[in-house]
Amino acid sequence: MAKVTIIGSTGIIGKNVAFTLALEDAVDEIVMFSRPKSLDKAKGETYDMYDALAANDIDCRLTPSSDFNDIEGSAIVLISAGVPRKKGMKRLDLAVPNAKIVSYYSKKIAEYSPDSIILIATNPVDVMTTVALKASGFKKSKVIGVGNHLDSLRLKNYFSRQIDINSSEVHTRVIGEHGDHMVPLLSSTTIGGIPLKYFVEYVDLDITGLVEQLKRAGNTIISKKGATEYGPAFAISNLMSTILTDSHRVLTVSSYLDAEIEMVEDVSLGVPAVITKKGVAMIVPIHMNDIEKKEFLIAANTVRDATKEVLANLEL
Repeated sequence: MAKVTIIGSTGIIGKNVAFTLALEDAVDEIVMFSRPKSLDKAKGETYDMYDALAANDIDCRLTPSSDFNDIEGSAIVLISAGVPRKKGMKRLDLAVPNAKIVSYYSKKIAEYSPDSIILIATNPVDVMTTVALKASGFKKSKVIGVGNHLDSLRLKNYFSRQIDINSSEVHTRVIGEHGDHMVPLLSSTTIGGIPLKYFVEYVDLDITGLVEQLKRAGNTIISKKGATEYGPAFAISNLMSTILTDSHRVLTVSSYLDAEIEMVEDVSLGVPAVITKKGVAMIVPIHMNDIEKKEFLIAANTVRDATKEVLANLEL
């Protein structure tokens, strides 16, 4: 098994990812990295988690730390630190303050754990993926944003619940920006092996309503409970497990593009990719209809413009 580090481990996402990953019994050690002033809280989180893990006979080591030497040898370093999104905020509103945080930690990761894979959960995740890539100097295959993996799981869930069918029968994907310009690939969605365009002839499905619900999902949860936690945590731990077990699964992650899809380049976007222990092994070609292509290009331009502004601010 392996060692992973979670930077931002006392935040809602960070601590939930740590606990979820520990429960999967897929790692030997999780470094719960935090700022020095939050170290006591990180210690408290580990004590609490140990009690729960004992009930499942899991011996994963949890290491609270604010010392960068402790991240050495990590297979994956997750950056979840940053200013959280509040009710009414768009993810791009967080770009400049969070870019400074992500840039700082990415440079430290390159210094202390140069063989790791950097996983980005900090919003806006597509912009932050490029920030981490530029700041770390890593190969693009080793810097991955959680991106639309969560959005894809949400859409799968919405279809499943609306038509009362097991979620394993729903195969769908969301690409583009993890934000307002996400692109559900409805043209290639299947339910029970049947293309969606044929399935809707027999079942009453409000597709437009589902897509709107998807785009509002994060804000809806934040407006009601203050933050999203379980969905992102499980999506992230799922992605981390895929890397650690070298599963070669196709997941939708934010990855830096060099014209692999629709000749889009110089931007990180959510795209389907083969995920292995080395990171992104390949970006999978996508078939899109004309509407989806147009929306994908809009997403690319929006995120690219925001990224350029942030990089200029950071002088990267």
